[in-house]
Amino acid sequence: MTVRSFRDLFGRDPEISAEAPGRVNLIGEHTDYSGGFVLPAAIPFSTRVELARREGSRVRLWSAQFAEREPIEYEAGREQHQGDWADYVRGMTWSLASAGPIGGFDARIESRVPVGGGLSSSAALEIAVGRALRDAFDLRMDDVQLAVAARRAENDFVGAPVGIMDQMACSLADVSGALFIDTRSLRYERVPIPPEASLIVIDSGVTHQHASGEYRTRREECARAAALLGIPELRDASAADLSRIAKLPPPLNRRARHVVTENARVLAAVDALRAGDLPQVGRLFIESHASMRDDFQVSIPAVDALVERAIRTDGIYGARLTGGGFGGAIVGLARGDRARAAADEIADGHNRDGRFPHARVLVE
Repeated sequence: MTVRSFRDLFGRDPEISAEAPGRVNLIGEHTDYSGGFVLPAAIPFSTRVELARREGSRVRLWSAQFAEREPIEYEAGREQHQGDWADYVRGMTWSLASAGPIGGFDARIESRVPVGGGLSSSAALEIAVGRALRDAFDLRMDDVQLAVAARRAENDFVGAPVGIMDQMACSLADVSGALFIDTRSLRYERVPIPPEASLIVIDSGVTHQHASGEYRTRREECARAAALLGIPELRDASAADLSRIAKLPPPLNRRARHVVTENARVLAAVDALRAGDLPQVGRLFIESHASMRDDFQVSIPAVDALVERAIRTDGIYGARLTGGGFGGAIVGLARGDRARAAADEIADGHNRDGRFPHARVLVE
């Protein structure tokens, strides 16, 4: 793969550069599209966009990850879905047009966020592009409004039925702590991670895709469960409703139980982090993974094996699948003095097993 500079691609220097990080979700999985609570954090891998405006409406795009021989081109204001990576950029120019006119531009994109690992590579791209376009075309949007526009791009243009957690996290989170988000009201607050703890992220080696049928099916099942319970969203159910939820037809009963109990686990995890109760946070991670595996059924054997190995490793309080599921990465809460060694031990042991794709440590 040949990595080319902006000047090599477009014959001039960029006017603007912008970045956005990927994210890891600590807890609160498959709750955002039911109006629930989530607790993501930024990871130290980001997507960078270099951009320069041009006359007219022609857009030229090039990504170091795909390294096409020539930039991809389209007309701003005439975006059409093509089924390639550039749809995320087309979706952003389409979505942001409601905030002001978007003219032509050249853009070079480079990302260190792993694709298909459950770490929001698509949202990082959307937000990085959105930040660059906001500056280039003087769009008056705050970071929450930018996240909303990015979600609209992914839902309505790309066609991936994601909630808003990823875009909110990539727009607002940083690596200093977690971001507690109420996805219904879009209120958020920062929650510090105790300094004696570290997060580890290990990629299972199995990629996933949000636009796949299973993710869409889970969202539809949650909507059907809420309708049968007579509530707008599963956010509106609580532990007091679990007996009613148990009477729903399978698998809707299990899907609803996951969302209700996961929302409660997010709130409990926020309280535990504030209290510095790391063992309790770890227990909540483990309970969350079991719920995703058994009730929501979005885990796979390779990920389950990684989680099981992690929770048996010295210095790990708890671990769970992070992201939409059907592959991707796990997140673990570790003692700071053991984080790197424990992460390596988990990945090395998993890989020596030989039954699963190669795992690798992404963050410690």
